[in-house]
Amino acid sequence: MHGLVLDSPVSPVSSAEEATLGALLRCCVREVAGPRGLVWPAPPYLLLRVGGTLLRVRTHGGAALRFAGPPERLDRGTWQPLTTDELVRLAEADLTGNAASNGEFAGQVAASRDAIAAILAARAEAVAPADPWLASEQALVHGHPFHPSPKSRGGADWLRYAPEAHAEFPVRLLGVRADVVAEEGDASALDLLGEAPPGYRLLPAHPWQLDLLRPAFGGELIDLGPGPVAVPTSSVRTVYAPAAESCLKFSLDVRITNCVRKNAWYELAGAVELTSRLGPVFDAVTAAHPGTRWLPEPGYRSAALGTRLLEGLGVIVRASPWSVCSPGVTPVLSGALALQAPAGDPLAWWTAYVSVVAPPVLELYFTHGVILEPHLQNVLVGLDASGLPVEAVFRDLEGTKLVSGRHSLDGVPAKVAQALSYDAERGWARVVYCLLVNHLTEIAATLAGDDDQLLRELWRIARDVLSRHAGALGWPLPLSDLLAGAPLPAKANLTVRWARAADRTAGYVPIANPLA
Repeated sequence: MHGLVLDSPVSPVSSAEEATLGALLRCCVREVAGPRGLVWPAPPYLLLRVGGTLLRVRTHGGAALRFAGPPERLDRGTWQPLTTDELVRLAEADLTGNAASNGEFAGQVAASRDAIAAILAARAEAVAPADPWLASEQALVHGHPFHPSPKSRGGADWLRYAPEAHAEFPVRLLGVRADVVAEEGDASALDLLGEAPPGYRLLPAHPWQLDLLRPAFGGELIDLGPGPVAVPTSSVRTVYAPAAESCLKFSLDVRITNCVRKNAWYELAGAVELTSRLGPVFDAVTAAHPGTRWLPEPGYRSAALGTRLLEGLGVIVRASPWSVCSPGVTPVLSGALALQAPAGDPLAWWTAYVSVVAPPVLELYFTHGVILEPHLQNVLVGLDASGLPVEAVFRDLEGTKLVSGRHSLDGVPAKVAQALSYDAERGWARVVYCLLVNHLTEIAATLAGDDDQLLRELWRIARDVLSRHAGALGWPLPLSDLLAGAPLPAKANLTVRWARAADRTAGYVPIANPLA
């Protein structure tokens, strides 16, 4: 499709070991050696010292740190191949010097490596979805390139539900007695999935979550058996249900990368609250930037049978990207576009890409006080028949926040209001990290390959696009600083995993700004 064959090998990485080693090494450059001043360019290599050992690797792609060839360690005067297990021990030596030890860390890295191997094996025997959007959702085989255990997953039997293995499965249908249904907003799309007995309302459930929760069935909650087939998307717990023509965001009481993926009660209510507030905001942004789209989350449904089941069985309805893209426009996950360069002129493609993705994010923040998380899994790009980016679709209201003091939250329950807000500084750091570090840096590295001159030209174009928009916004100071070369905030995924802390507490480390 448009020069992208998403079920072909989606990365030059050839094995689970290589992918795991590469991700951990990137984390070490950014969070272990870099802050200590122990990273040195020595063309064609990058040198770094971790755990007292000198390492080297050929790199390209700027801040994306793409590797060209195997990493090596210096051992008694000779360079030897580096393994993941060796790098884990070296990283642990440095990390233990700063904080308490973490007996889980090595196991998490190994489990992620095993998961990638299982995904690769299952994928070789599976058939990708015919829908190009769903194929792109299921293309993220290796996960986050700057995470020490990008495919770590709790629970058993996860492979049968893994999007990367091209899984699909029937949702389980439950009946909730009408007097104990918990619902806000418009969740009527759920009623398209089947029929509940008189006196009950239909509630779809993720079969993996039912195995984990093991709810008691009886008069208030009944099991109606398998329902229509659903297809998991890149977040694992959010699926597309063709019968409802909607996405369904389930709770999963398992840790996936950093977080246990559960819909807290205040997140269920917050999705509906934000959807009602953001409708007119996105209308205004789309009037200024016609390629802007978003996926509303108009309602949720659950069972009011105590907090455990309210949250554990809560399902949020989300619009399908096909329902918001213009005719003839194909939505594709940005994370998939970061894996394989499109055919054609990379400069024209990149200009179109940055122009549809970046200005709406800045407009929302500065003009409307809305903070998006436009990382590679939260943005879909609409491609026209020639493969050119013409629309950007923003999703996932869990990560969308309102700038404190810019919006009245009177009448909103205190816990919901607290979860909906960030202060301006925290919000700006999140926007810059997601948009530039996690997102545009990876797309630019894929387009440029090992051509450093092309990479510089791509960032010159990005600077021009952002500068024009900064002028239209009146040159707000944070954006002016960004364009002047202020360091970029890179999320410290290794540090937060080592500390066994909640993802929301993750800090940032500064990295060089390619816009400078």
